[in-house]
Amino acid sequence: MDLQHAQKTVDNWIKAHGVRYFNELTNMAQLTEEVGEVARIISRRYGEQSEKESDKNKDLGEELADVLFVVLCLANQTGVNLQDAFDKKLEIKTKRDHNRHHSNEKLK
Repeated sequence: MDLQHAQKTVDNWIKAHGVRYFNELTNMAQLTEEVGEVARIISRRYGEQSEKESDKNKDLGEELADVLFVVLCLANQTGVNLQDAFDKKLEIKTKRDHNRHHSNEKLK
């Protein structure tokens, strides 16, 4: 599924199952909360913190999907075409970073 289709799918879901989009500030708070849940899993599972028993069954993929869902909501309600924005960003990063990363001694 491309990003345009994902945005449309989320919009259809909101129309069918939600009353409306939460406002932008609420969704920004939701996004922060979801990113925090991803950070908790990463820091405990892959970082130096020990993983609590209650966290061992948390699904990283599910939490990343929560982040993506809220990002898609924010894009929809602010009129951002994420496919266009992503394509432009990838082009910028490709031009800017190709040689930079290949010459980075830290990455070898």
